[in-house]
Amino acid sequence: MQDRNRTLYRSRRGWIFGVCQGVANYADIPVGWIRLGAVVALLMTGFWPMFLLYIVAAIFLRPAPVLDFSDEEDWNFYQTYVTDRKIALQRLKRRCETLDRRTRRMENIVTNPSYDWERRFHSGS
Repeated sequence: MQDRNRTLYRSRRGWIFGVCQGVANYADIPVGWIRLGAVVALLMTGFWPMFLLYIVAAIFLRPAPVLDFSDEEDWNFYQTYVTDRKIALQRLKRRCETLDRRTRRMENIVTNPSYDWERRFHSGS
């Protein structure tokens, strides 16, 4: 999980799209230096090339996860979600349907009249 924390993400706490903050977090450099370098590069390249590079980075960098990953399954889900939300929503739907089926089975067993008699019969022994 340590390598996954070193992934380059757009920060959710950044000023403009969080690109500079994300690069600073990844490189473990103060964000002020990254922003200063971005402004200098913006001025030195004639504005448009660096501006377009910044916008492209904002589009293609994944946003940082809101919470830390607790296990491999969380990390895999996040990677699926940020790459293809349709697949992630299908996985969530299947999971909810499975939980719903299990809950219905438990309700059917517990609410069945014979369940109460079985419970009474075995508790008296």
